[in-house]
Amino acid sequence: MSSRAPLIAETVSRSFSGNNAVDAVSLTLEPGKITSLIGHSGSGKTTLLRLFAGMERPDSGRILSGSIELSGPKSHVPIERRRIGLVFQDFALFPHLSVRENVGFGLKRLQSDERNACAERWIEKLGLSHRIDAYPHQLSGGEQQRTAIARALAPEPVAILLDEPFSGLDPAMRDQVRDAALEAVRNAGIPSLLVTHDAKEAMVHSDKVAIIDRGKILQTGTPETLYNAPVSELAARALGPVHQIKRSNLPAEWLSQVSGSADAVAYRPEALQVSPGSGFRVIRQRLAGAVSEIEIEGIGGESLFAVCQLGSKIQSGDDVSVGINPALFFDFKE
Repeated sequence: MSSRAPLIAETVSRSFSGNNAVDAVSLTLEPGKITSLIGHSGSGKTTLLRLFAGMERPDSGRILSGSIELSGPKSHVPIERRRIGLVFQDFALFPHLSVRENVGFGLKRLQSDERNACAERWIEKLGLSHRIDAYPHQLSGGEQQRTAIARALAPEPVAILLDEPFSGLDPAMRDQVRDAALEAVRNAGIPSLLVTHDAKEAMVHSDKVAIIDRGKILQTGTPETLYNAPVSELAARALGPVHQIKRSNLPAEWLSQVSGSADAVAYRPEALQVSPGSGFRVIRQRLAGAVSEIEIEGIGGESLFAVCQLGSKIQSGDDVSVGINPALFFDFKE
């Protein structure tokens, strides 16, 4: 198996007690690219990862590394022979081994000097040289996670699969740890799968995103494509808030800009461009981190929802004007 070959799920299905956890999924993980798999709890994310890894055997379909079949109707390469790196939320480090020894654990085929040199290269890449002799209980959560990723990458796997690897980290350190870890993963040049429920993480750090729901892939593409051109309301909601409004309640000046013919259209809150003026009234304004969420009284009593950057000075009760970005209005007519 070549580390430069894609890792492929080809119409793969897996059921448990008659329920399809993964339902005819096809997904290609390309070398040197990070593919994020996003979905709610129970959507099939982890089952698909386990199928790629060889921890589960598909009921139908195939898993391939390039043209080599890893799982299929008549074959199943066990997990220990797939040379696929795995990283989980709980780090799973050996508590009695130092950082150097943990990273070198999968390198027993090498002589001691080579093993230490390889381990040290990956420890340096993950920014852990100053902790090389520390034990897991002496490390922060971020240091433990970077150690786990270095250990997974050191044996030169043909692919790496990461199951919610950063969700257990303190928010204050998450971004810094994630940036360093995923840069090392991408630079390894192998197929990479990042399983996550965090839409921002998927969009910021991925080359490709796949949205899964009830075992089916809803849509696959670049983060920009999925955010700006979702194929369904479910797919749109997977990457951020979406609201609906009846077409009959759209202001006349918006109608010519919003394409489609469905009775109701969906929009992202940032599609509404709010500024001081007249024509609409703000019902409610509340702080939501880096933005303010604004509820606006619309036509026919139907509320409109927008976001504004901090410092906009728009308050509850204000009169405002509202323009739109029609690219963030969606017509999901069946």
